[in-house]
Amino acid sequence: MPYDVKLPDIGEGIAEGEIVRWLVKAGETVREDQPLVEVMTDKATVEIPSPRAGVIAAIAAAEGQVVPVGSVIVSIALAGEAVAAAGAPVARGPASPLAESDTTRWNNEGGAIPTIAAPAQTAPARGPTTAATPAGRVQAAPAVRQLAKQLGVALESVAGSGPGGAITADDVRAAAGGAAHAATGAAPPAAAPGGRAPTSGAPAAPGVESAEAGRIPLRGLRRRIAEHMRHSLDTAAHFTFVAECDMTAVVEHRNRLKAKAESAGVKLTYLPYIVKALIEPLRQFPFLNASLDEARGEIVLKRDLHLGIATATAEGLTVPVVHHADRLTLLALAGEIQRLADAARAHRLKLEELQGGTFTITSTGAKGGVLATPIIHHPQVAILGVHEVKKKPAVVDGAIVARDLGNLSLALDHRVVDGAVGADFLYAVIERLEHPERWLTEKEVG
Repeated sequence: MPYDVKLPDIGEGIAEGEIVRWLVKAGETVREDQPLVEVMTDKATVEIPSPRAGVIAAIAAAEGQVVPVGSVIVSIALAGEAVAAAGAPVARGPASPLAESDTTRWNNEGGAIPTIAAPAQTAPARGPTTAATPAGRVQAAPAVRQLAKQLGVALESVAGSGPGGAITADDVRAAAGGAAHAATGAAPPAAAPGGRAPTSGAPAAPGVESAEAGRIPLRGLRRRIAEHMRHSLDTAAHFTFVAECDMTAVVEHRNRLKAKAESAGVKLTYLPYIVKALIEPLRQFPFLNASLDEARGEIVLKRDLHLGIATATAEGLTVPVVHHADRLTLLALAGEIQRLADAARAHRLKLEELQGGTFTITSTGAKGGVLATPIIHHPQVAILGVHEVKKKPAVVDGAIVARDLGNLSLALDHRVVDGAVGADFLYAVIERLEHPERWLTEKEVG
């Protein structure tokens, strides 16, 4: 039998991926670790490598199709196996990681999620032909189930329009809208010519065009960012604590070190200093380097320090991870942050470079403004916003002097971290940034 390649668990909280581009075709011989396909996730476009050498027997998901984690996306005939005639991609329904007789499926953390019994339904045709959803099962990603719960929609009553009859977020919203109209006795608005629903409010005057300048589909990475951010806000109890930091000593240290960094081919920004300053406070306040296991009612403390660095790309925000940040020198951190940012913008991040983050830093750079309220990178419980550093008047020893000042905004999940703990943590970080000479030794610089 051909070896089935399933969409892997690409990152925490990611339930599905969009097939962006196939790099192989049916009948093509592939080697182990050869890139097979580009898949867009909540936070990045990544390449899925081939786990085996062989011949592509069948491609099971078309470009543009959204498939759940664990679904078969391609089959590879290993040595000695016959390959059927190549044809157009054939889409399959979501493949359960367990046998069909099982009554549970696995979530991204390896835990079991009970399925919901439901009568068999016929899903409307959409995209490539899909296999029928097994009777008695509702196919829906965790984020979709959460949305259904919030909107009061029974998934058993919803016909899925996704791959294999899977229920999508749009299906749930449509069902919620229909329920609202039924409750009020009003009929849902009729579709306008071209399939677009009419807008609410007074009708436009005859012969007058709409004031809209155009519409852009919310899809790809931008749609996934929207869903991920909404899920984070709906799940975590966000609050933000902001404090000012005197970065004068860091600015002076960076100016002295710039030439050495440039000779090593490294661009030295403030971010490596921020990362180094976070190490000891994260050890001192372990609840900020943690996640919340809601199903078991447990706070999960993380042993390692894997710090995500939010990176702006043309498609949207990506969060590559600096693993074991505590083991790197200042210049090594600068080099790694630069490498990950370049890889993110070139769509060359590896799967492991997006996984395992325990705490996130987001920097708005020179256009950072006064402050912002970052959204936590779920399932983490904390994110640090770094804002513009600029010369401002400050009072030092009773005199008004010019100092390099900037704000730090720490967003926290109040279910795990109390305000006093968050404040103590941020002031510990600020103390280190204001006095780097106390801990940033030559060995730490590298």
